[in-house]
Amino acid sequence: MSNKTIVITRPSGQARQLSEALHVSLRNSGFTPESIPKIISLPLLTIAPKGDDFLVKQITDALQTADLAIFVSPNAIECTMRLLECSWQELSNTPVPIGVMGGSSMAALKNHGIGLEGNPAKVILPQNNTQWDSEGLWAELQNLHWHWPTKKVIIFKGEGGRDWLADTLKNAGAQVEAFSVYARVPLDMNSSAWSEIHEMEFAKSLWLLTSSEAVRYLGQAKLPLDLATAICPHHNIAEAAEQIGFGEVLTCEPGDEALIAASQAWLAI
Repeated sequence: MSNKTIVITRPSGQARQLSEALHVSLRNSGFTPESIPKIISLPLLTIAPKGDDFLVKQITDALQTADLAIFVSPNAIECTMRLLECSWQELSNTPVPIGVMGGSSMAALKNHGIGLEGNPAKVILPQNNTQWDSEGLWAELQNLHWHWPTKKVIIFKGEGGRDWLADTLKNAGAQVEAFSVYARVPLDMNSSAWSEIHEMEFAKSLWLLTSSEAVRYLGQAKLPLDLATAICPHHNIAEAAEQIGFGEVLTCEPGDEALIAASQAWLAI
């Protein structure tokens, strides 16, 4: 096996999907068992879905009069649909249009049959994948030419996180109601998941970073990150990686395919 290491920092389920896709891509690209790098999962944050009847009633009531529902991430989609336990079509008389920020969220919607119905809900996504973020979605929403003071927007999110889009919509005059449908639980610093990290050679490690909040938590671990390389699919994540001291910070386009391509490029160096 190669003496290089790739560290995936997503929550466990998502990390497994990316790890498997990375393995397949490397094998298809000619990597042998001897040359393939070690791939470590370090779930810096665990997604803890919320679940209570009062929250369900709040959400279902709000959707009755909503003009737009925004999901900030695939986790928001998964946790909301798990919480509501019904199809999107059943939640209102006419399907509420949905705004999402990236391809992973589009895939999560399709997993729940959203957008594939006979009378599908309108799904709004930034057309340029280099703008798969809050700013990109806002730019796309402005193309609707809505009179925002007459609109009600529901935002599904995790606890904490960026409020930029909610603030921007409010400033435009929209009525905004945000629901936190999950919490992010940091990995215990005494967890055995850190063992392989402490044993690896940091100068030959590549970290795949996909969450600014996870990166900031990683900074508390007091690791020799100045020797390591990070790949980040967004400039906000890259800035956070630089702030906690990564020696080299690379950026790529959003999405797993771009992360995998960038990882292979690093391995070829």
